[in-house]
Amino acid sequence: MAVVADSVQQRLRDEQVLAVIRAGSAAEAVQAGRALAEGGVRALEVAFTTPDAAAAIGELAADPELFVGAGTVLSGAQAHAAIDAGATFLVSPSLVPDALAVAREAGVLALPGALTPTEVVAAAEQAEVVKLFPASLGGVSYLKALLAPLPDLRIVPTGGVSAANASEWLAAGAFAVGAGGDLCPPGLIAEGRFDELTRRARGYREALGTGEEA
Repeated sequence: MAVVADSVQQRLRDEQVLAVIRAGSAAEAVQAGRALAEGGVRALEVAFTTPDAAAAIGELAADPELFVGAGTVLSGAQAHAAIDAGATFLVSPSLVPDALAVAREAGVLALPGALTPTEVVAAAEQAEVVKLFPASLGGVSYLKALLAPLPDLRIVPTGGVSAANASEWLAAGAFAVGAGGDLCPPGLIAEGRFDELTRRARGYREALGTGEEA
């Protein structure tokens, strides 16, 4: 089981940018995911705030080119639903013991959310990768300060990440970055402006020097 999670960790590190999709419907989430992938961002986190999120996860996960997981996982039941649908990783805004237990049993990577040093260390004791959230509160300097005494932590900052600062987060030691509001705003998804999502995804790839892979 650990081998599965390890391979997923490597994929996350390779992708660098994890798109956080919050949509008004499963169909919109799927369209958003495909638009982002067209722009080169293929790591997709479909939040459970999206109605019928599991259906969207299942449809996107059917594409072998995409790296698909679930976000805002707040219970064991949601964790089960996401994994059954094909999610290869689970992300939570906080430490959710039931979700972590399901992930461990299934051999799926879990990224619990934490902010303070105490929370981050507690999360790292139960998961190999931790989501720093909301990362905007401390910024890049906070991540640097956090990693100074804890250099082995694998941290994915989310909240406050943009195309303009994504490279700064990675240079500061982030394992990868989670981008939602700047990369795929719910408003643009609701308006059906999926071409703009593709453009923004390309902007992230260009900012990270990987535009040729899009």
